[in-house]
Amino acid sequence: MEKKLLLGDEAIALGAIHAGLSGVYAYPGTPSTEITEFIQKNPYAKEHRIRSRWCTNEKTAMEAALGMSYAGKRALVCMKHVGMNVCADAFINSAITGVEGGLVVLAADDPSMHSSQNEQDSRFYGKFALIPIFEPSNQQEAYDMMQVAFDFSEAIKEPVLLRVVTRLAHSRAAVEIKEPRQQNAMHPSTDQWVLLPGIAKRKYAALLDKQDQMLMSSNKSQFNVSEYGESADKEAKVGIVACGIGYNYVKEALSQLPKEKQAMFNIEKISQYPLPEQRIQMLAKESGKLLVVEDGQPVVEQDVKAILGTGYIVTGRLTGALPRTGELTPDSVAAALGVEAPQLMSPAKNLAGRPPQLCQGCGHRDVYGALREIIDEMPEARVFGDIGCYTLGALPPFKALSSCVDMGASITMAKGAADAGLRPAIAVIGDSTFTHSGMTGLLDAINDNSAITVIISDNLTTGMTGGQDSAGTNKFEAICLGLGMDPEHLHVVTPLPKNIPAIAQLIRDEIAYEGVSVIIPRRECIQTASRHAREKAKMKKA
Repeated sequence: MEKKLLLGDEAIALGAIHAGLSGVYAYPGTPSTEITEFIQKNPYAKEHRIRSRWCTNEKTAMEAALGMSYAGKRALVCMKHVGMNVCADAFINSAITGVEGGLVVLAADDPSMHSSQNEQDSRFYGKFALIPIFEPSNQQEAYDMMQVAFDFSEAIKEPVLLRVVTRLAHSRAAVEIKEPRQQNAMHPSTDQWVLLPGIAKRKYAALLDKQDQMLMSSNKSQFNVSEYGESADKEAKVGIVACGIGYNYVKEALSQLPKEKQAMFNIEKISQYPLPEQRIQMLAKESGKLLVVEDGQPVVEQDVKAILGTGYIVTGRLTGALPRTGELTPDSVAAALGVEAPQLMSPAKNLAGRPPQLCQGCGHRDVYGALREIIDEMPEARVFGDIGCYTLGALPPFKALSSCVDMGASITMAKGAADAGLRPAIAVIGDSTFTHSGMTGLLDAINDNSAITVIISDNLTTGMTGGQDSAGTNKFEAICLGLGMDPEHLHVVTPLPKNIPAIAQLIRDEIAYEGVSVIIPRRECIQTASRHAREKAKMKKA
């Protein structure tokens, strides 16, 4: 068999392609972005016309994938963990409609918040929806799971959630590659997907009836593995429930012990949910106490306690055996197991902090240069920010933002503040975020004639995640006018250092207006522009 060196994200993407994928639907977000990018660039995917354009947001992605599934084809939805909040309506209801072609929902969680607003754990969504969850421990499993997940999805006619974490998504390993499977022939569903109450009640009952089948599958899963130490002293043994990537940290820690001490540990590796109750009960019988090792929130720790009751000692993140926040590390797991981890390098000392900054030459800099003038003149002004590169405007040297909560919140928070009487209330939002979830907020503001100034900082791409296409490129004026904007208060400017005074004056003029104003500073992202220039140069040479 052929082997390839792949990122976890790339292994998932190639596994999906080889599982007979017909379409991937996604909104870019670290650490999931590379999955869709890999499929977009893959020669086999191009040859077999696998659909792979970016969607406007995660909800539209989920719904489009559900439509492809309805037609009998296999579809993949990709997002980072907070994207699950956006697609939750469609996601939860997809478990009630069921599926026709296999449907896998990929959620990439980000413990330690490397590039995120929170540490939420997507396994809660899988439990909420009552569907199976897969959680690979390494890149090979990530690849192999795609075929199994699609097959299982079609077997039970339900979507499947595949959960990964940043450390797995962005690390590389050798992966054995299999022969690709052909795509499904189109065969639209003949079932009713109309969630009127009478139909939904029947379908929900059918979903509940499938729970035993899901549990049986996890108890027998090839990805859930039992490893029992050789010691006969059950009471002295520690049972470890090792979930996903946590299994690797456990094995690394225990490998540092002599064999006689390794014999004092039992391991239950968990990579498929619902939690295999029979395996957990057996582990508890063979161990004096349990430690749950999971990257994320204490989802499994709580479930284990519920399964076993009060008669067993169960430790983990809730008890403080492992840190309550942040991602797992080999050192934190070793400490929880009582293994002294060798310190290979002493911590660096006297290093100055290096917070992220906007790129030199970035148009957002010039926007904040103008805004900084306004804030200095009007200390009562508040600038409500949003999710994107421009969020860095909260940091020195600009220190311009008063808030950044979630995708699209800038406009609606500015509206709410203005409704409360705050003046001036300014919103800063990026082009991709505006089409993702800012348009509805602007419509609310226009309908209410709110006294806010909205700055749509348009760099012609989704810059924060690597320069993907932005859904609204070259359409923003039309969108704003279509929502009902007064053309007299809709402006397009070019953010350059020489234009900062003029942009600042325009902002002054518009915040004096007791209604909705929109200013669109437009200049291509400096990184995207550089890449385009390199591509043009290569084409000329070729």
